[in-house]
Amino acid sequence: MIELSDVHKAFGDNHVLRGVNLSIPKGTSMVIIGGSGTGKSVALKCILGLIRPDSGLITLDGKDVTKGDRDAFLARFGMLFQGGALFDSLPVWQNVAFRLLRGSLKRPKDEAREIAIEKLRRVGLTPDQADKLPAELSGGMQKRVGLARAIAAEPEIIFFDEPTTGLDPIMSGVINELIREIVVEMGATAMTITHDMTSVRAIADNVAMLHGGKIRWTGPVAEMDASGDPYLEQFITGSADGPIEAVR
Repeated sequence: MIELSDVHKAFGDNHVLRGVNLSIPKGTSMVIIGGSGTGKSVALKCILGLIRPDSGLITLDGKDVTKGDRDAFLARFGMLFQGGALFDSLPVWQNVAFRLLRGSLKRPKDEAREIAIEKLRRVGLTPDQADKLPAELSGGMQKRVGLARAIAAEPEIIFFDEPTTGLDPIMSGVINELIREIVVEMGATAMTITHDMTSVRAIADNVAMLHGGKIRWTGPVAEMDASGDPYLEQFITGSADGPIEAVR
């Protein structure tokens, strides 16, 4: 579904991506792990076309992501943003239905509200919460609203950017379980960026370790612990000793 071939991206003298090669098969859940500042978010933005790579090729279904109809291209994606990124002046249901109230996916307002309430139910929120403002909800509930928004337009591909950031362990487990269930139900292709190893084990089919601008290891999550890769082993164990230098 998504293929990155020798992708490079630099910002001035800061070479973030140094030849990334990665393949995400259709209908699978890929989790990209790595420390802060290793280029995970830059890779995601390159796939979405928000940043243009300096060189290399990124394809979606075999087609160059930098070419063609941008609206049609972006309509295939849903995204759960780090921190939720809800519109604080809009009620919950309008946040969920945001894409359904405007643009190429526009639906009648009543229909958009019905879809929003259905998606809220799917993530464990009740219809009476639809007219509240995001500030009236807890952090975990806001994250659920963000998840409902990500799936509202039935996307083929869903990106999750640090989906459990700021949540307690129990709520993190709930969100991980919801993500896994929804991805399987929808048959969607998923790409998650995280450094939370609990999330990795809960939602990944495949894992890719990004460090130093390159994919150091990629494979099925079941093979992760026995990878033999020193970068991956250090990251999993959280050891200060290894090829990844800790910033002191």
